[in-house]
Amino acid sequence: MMVLLFFYLRQKRISMNTEKAFLHAFCLNLFCIVLDVFSVVVIYQRDRLPGWFVDFICKSYLITLVGVAFCSLLYICVDIYVSKAEYRKAVRRYQLITLADAVLVYILPIYYQFDEDGTTFLVTYGPSNLVAFWVAIGFLVVNFFLMKKEKNRINPRRREAVLTWMVIWVCAAMLQYCYDGMLVLGYACSIGMVVLYLKLENPETNLDRQSGLFNHSALVQYIRQLYSENRDFSVLAVTFKRSFQKNMAAGQTIKMEIVEYLLGLSDTFVFKNAEDEIILVFKDSAKAEKGLQALSARFEEGWGQNGRIRIRPSWIYIPDARILSNVEDILYLIRDIRQNSKEFSENPFFQVDKKRADEMYKKKRTEQMILEAMEKDWVEVYYQPIYSTKEQRFTSAEALVRIRDAEGEIVPPGVFIDVAEQNGMILKLGEMVFEKVCRFVKEHNIKQYGLHYIEINLSVVQCSYEQLAEDYIRIMEEYQIPSDFINLEITESASMDAKRILLGNMKSLMDYGVKFSLDDFGTGQSNLNYIVDMPVDIVKFDKDMINAYFENGKAKYVMDAAMHMVHGMDLEIVSEGIETKEQYETMEELGISYIQGYYFSKPLCEQQFLDFISQSVSS
Repeated sequence: MMVLLFFYLRQKRISMNTEKAFLHAFCLNLFCIVLDVFSVVVIYQRDRLPGWFVDFICKSYLITLVGVAFCSLLYICVDIYVSKAEYRKAVRRYQLITLADAVLVYILPIYYQFDEDGTTFLVTYGPSNLVAFWVAIGFLVVNFFLMKKEKNRINPRRREAVLTWMVIWVCAAMLQYCYDGMLVLGYACSIGMVVLYLKLENPETNLDRQSGLFNHSALVQYIRQLYSENRDFSVLAVTFKRSFQKNMAAGQTIKMEIVEYLLGLSDTFVFKNAEDEIILVFKDSAKAEKGLQALSARFEEGWGQNGRIRIRPSWIYIPDARILSNVEDILYLIRDIRQNSKEFSENPFFQVDKKRADEMYKKKRTEQMILEAMEKDWVEVYYQPIYSTKEQRFTSAEALVRIRDAEGEIVPPGVFIDVAEQNGMILKLGEMVFEKVCRFVKEHNIKQYGLHYIEINLSVVQCSYEQLAEDYIRIMEEYQIPSDFINLEITESASMDAKRILLGNMKSLMDYGVKFSLDDFGTGQSNLNYIVDMPVDIVKFDKDMINAYFENGKAKYVMDAAMHMVHGMDLEIVSEGIETKEQYETMEELGISYIQGYYFSKPLCEQQFLDFISQSVSS
């Protein structure tokens, strides 16, 4: 126990309530063992010592046994009672019971049993022992009851460790009761402490072995405790570029210099959350502001000999972490800012306020809505007819995803598409849409309505997915639909971000018979070279480009040049966003092959679309 205490106290810790509860239990166990040994000594020396002193030592030992059971109960209560007020109320209740037990143990008589020769001590007995025994048993019973009742609140590893400790303790008590003179109870207590230490309370489990900083697990535990105690605190995430991480492999000295500086900061705990991210937790915003200034100044000084190495990290600062609900939200927000915030990519310092936190929660609600819609099949496909100026009828349609919320209301794509792309859900969502379109094509035989194909959008994320072609070919084979019924729309940004993967998918799908369109031409990073590079059959002019044609004289020349080039390459053009008769007639005069927009129809659900197409065919 003394060796264990030595190693425990010399390690760096983060002031967790469980650590305090463990240390109390440990110290009481140690004191119990000392009194166990000392009580035997005074009993053997009873002829030389006052009788009241011998009784006092032996009864004190009994009380510490009850205290050990009491501490095991409090150790579990740290997890059960998240609120500090609830925890203190439970502690006071059990303290009163322990105090009452102590009074009775000291008042009631105690007797000593020796062997027949009267030379070897066997055991103590009497009313004092019985009171201590039954109170200790009562605490153990309550402990078992709470572990069963509140198992969802208790850390599973803590429950298992405490249960092991209690079983060892009870077995030793029974063994000592059945075999007089086999004094193994104190030894069992120490074994229980070793179990807790090895399984839960070894401070080294909260440390990152490479840096010596606290690790991610410690970060989560510590911030959860701060929330449970309703304490003010601030969070600063220091992030490093990947190039810096690569250079650090050759500059271990610089890395350790930074770590040593961070470890020397006062009023803060420092955690390594990832290879390129360190998180500092301050007790309040005033200390955080002071720490942030010191950190900024230190990084400006440079590192290494004479400060020759300059490292410029990025900072995400949350002055009041209570604007977020829990540690998971803090880490989610930091990750979201790093991955998706344009402002953060342009500015190395990002301060989180209530507005940004609310945006994050809105995004999380949207993610949950998307997930629920996919799980419960609330995903629907709407179809917008596309009119052929050559054939003077509707010859195709664009499939557009819609989802319903829990109230059954349709959610527009502008609300959820960006979120689905950012978190990767678009892969599953896109596959669901593709499968629904294939089912629609098979069940309704779209040729009978004069439709040649259905256009389906591919997001940037889908274009970067190497298994896209394989998955889509499998679905088409499953529904046994001709491949020329499918036209996939790619975007210009997709062709820039993942050109190699995209071209590989396009080749596989085109070999299978699928055609492609270049969607949203004229937006964002528009470049005529995309049409040259991408093996597409159709180019879709974006609504903004069409509107600019009618509103801006210069835009006419740009669009005329684009149309001339596209027609020269024997590609078809679709004009999106046509809403008026004037726009339609102008596009037709310009030789645009296909027209899509509200002038003809808004996107329609399956049945409405079939009714619309049927009426157009019959008329």
